[in-house]
Amino acid sequence: MIRGIFAPIPTPFSPDGEIDYGKMEENLNSWASTDLTGVVVLGSNGEFVYLSPEEKASLVSFVRKNFPSDRPVIAGTGCESTKATIELTENAGDAGCDAALVLTPHYFKGAMNPGVLKQFFFDVAEASPIPVMLYNMPGNTGLNMSSSLVIELAEHPNIVGIKDSGGNIVQISEIIARTPEDFSVFAGSGSFLLPALTMGAVGGTLAVANIMANSCAEVMEALENGDMERAVSVQRNILAPNAAVTGKYGIPGLKAAMDMLGYYGGPPRLPMHPLDEDAREDLRSILLEAGLSPSN
Repeated sequence: MIRGIFAPIPTPFSPDGEIDYGKMEENLNSWASTDLTGVVVLGSNGEFVYLSPEEKASLVSFVRKNFPSDRPVIAGTGCESTKATIELTENAGDAGCDAALVLTPHYFKGAMNPGVLKQFFFDVAEASPIPVMLYNMPGNTGLNMSSSLVIELAEHPNIVGIKDSGGNIVQISEIIARTPEDFSVFAGSGSFLLPALTMGAVGGTLAVANIMANSCAEVMEALENGDMERAVSVQRNILAPNAAVTGKYGIPGLKAAMDMLGYYGGPPRLPMHPLDEDAREDLRSILLEAGLSPSN
């Protein structure tokens, strides 16, 4: 069963817009020194949609080779077509990744009814050499995977879990209650990590874990140890930084926060732009208030 706290790691770009593998290695070494369970490469925070197929394959292989072998790596492999998704999923398996995180295809969202999505995920799961986790991200895709669809998909032996970033705790609770005990339900945002864990989720894939890995892990550990007061306190402390590096400032904000906290964030890939100075100052204040020590 896949469980624990994972960081969906950003892709570091040099000023000329190319992937900076040296900086990625440095970041991986830093994350390896934290309490993270593992990392997700090619997630939304990895600017997956801005990468070529060749870059995706290279990055998956690089991350798996340069992150401790005893710590899991999950690869985001969801593409718009079933064919492309299967090819990238097979590549992730060949690279030694532990699971594939598969986003719903969504460009032709009017055609993506539950029957189509069920067939898509079953086709991918049948072809995948590694376990498949569903990825529900309605904020970016404009599609929400209903609890009834997820419950049906969980019947497939190679579909082993879901990252749900929708934030609907009722829907998440329904999925937990009606899927097999070994089906891993992950919170997809630090904003509702503790509520999801309280209802029976077994982990989280959280943007804020890139910069507050130990705090995110502490929420889960405190709850498991029966220390709800501590779990609530730490959960509250990650709320503002989480909001800053997700909804408020997005990937440019996450990368700026990483630059301030000893990681390499660097620029996002165009057409996204880095934060301006006013936004950076606001972000710095948020990090300071959370007890972090931004350096610049």
